[in-house]
Amino acid sequence: MKTKISTLFTLLAMMAMGLYAQQDPQFTFYRYNMNIYNPAYAGSSEAVELTLGLRSQWASVQGAPESQSAIFGMPVGKNVGLGVSILNDRTFIEQQTWLAVDFSYRLQISGTTDLYLGIKASANSYDANTQGLITYGLGQDGSLMGLESRFTPNVGAGAYLKGLNYFIALSAPKLLTPERMQELDGNAFLGDDRMHAYLSGGYDFILSKSVDLKTMAMVRYEQSSPVSLELTGILDFGQRFELGTSYRYDESISGLFLFNIGNGFKIGYAYETALENQIDGLDNATHELFMRIGL
Repeated sequence: MKTKISTLFTLLAMMAMGLYAQQDPQFTFYRYNMNIYNPAYAGSSEAVELTLGLRSQWASVQGAPESQSAIFGMPVGKNVGLGVSILNDRTFIEQQTWLAVDFSYRLQISGTTDLYLGIKASANSYDANTQGLITYGLGQDGSLMGLESRFTPNVGAGAYLKGLNYFIALSAPKLLTPERMQELDGNAFLGDDRMHAYLSGGYDFILSKSVDLKTMAMVRYEQSSPVSLELTGILDFGQRFELGTSYRYDESISGLFLFNIGNGFKIGYAYETALENQIDGLDNATHELFMRIGL
């Protein structure tokens, strides 16, 4: 009996954490998933690419947070880029699928520097199983009665400055804030999605003929939440193998590797662990898989 109560309490705590946590998923491979955050990135690699990602948190717990992403980007002509992003995100009783189309335009600043400006048009399918609140022991107010699946449009914008060895990017992928479920003090209620803004940058240091050091940082702003800062360093060994680590301030630390198998095919894995285990006895590890295919 005590085991069942402990399990139910654990699930309740995780459920509350999932509803109250930052609303859009964070990826350790954020430098390679930038289309999700910034429409200006579409087509900037000057190649046709398909990127797939899977992120799983608390993998041993049924219904724990999980995200899948698929990103397609390509240049069109000399100055135009197009992209399509699909993001499916599940957190216990919540499920949403986000489909976005990106358009970017390149402005040449100098012989080695380009500025890309982008816009994003998207739509989000959101569903919350409010009956599941009973299972997890969460209360709900009257605003959730009759909550149905909804399909809402959105828009976003971004800028991406790309130099020979550096980049700077600023974006807000979803400017509108449709309704969604939130949690406070053990009760679920109908609130608003929050606008997210991202500022990122990176610089690549040439250490030798066969080794580069890629440094990156991302600052993430979300309304009504603390600012999130992530720092990443990756050693690139001859563009064949990459090994790195990432630190999200006061939240987590990650290790990652990436193989360049050849012919535009890359595959990678990241392992993330929280700096503080908020639930005793629970494996708080997050696993992330990455694959990119040049077409």
